[in-house]
Amino acid sequence: MKTVPATEAKAKFSALLSDVERGEIVSITRHGRTIARMVPEESKRPEEVRRAVENIRKLRASLPKTGITIEEVLSWRHEGHKY
Repeated sequence: MKTVPATEAKAKFSALLSDVERGEIVSITRHGRTIARMVPEESKRPEEVRRAVENIRKLRASLPKTGITIEEVLSWRHEGHKY
């Protein structure tokens, strides 16, 4: 959750709306006290998440099975580095 003072919220309203549109909650304060909260519209969010998860599952199913272990992936992190 992002917290911004009222004066900053007034100056950056459009940017804050973009943050809320992306799913972030914005708390607006005056003299250190929360006076308002901007939250994303909840009705569309679960459907978007369900669709995104479904697309990720389809993508994973279409990828070839490699049999690579997590240990191998972790060992590749520093391959070629000179210490």
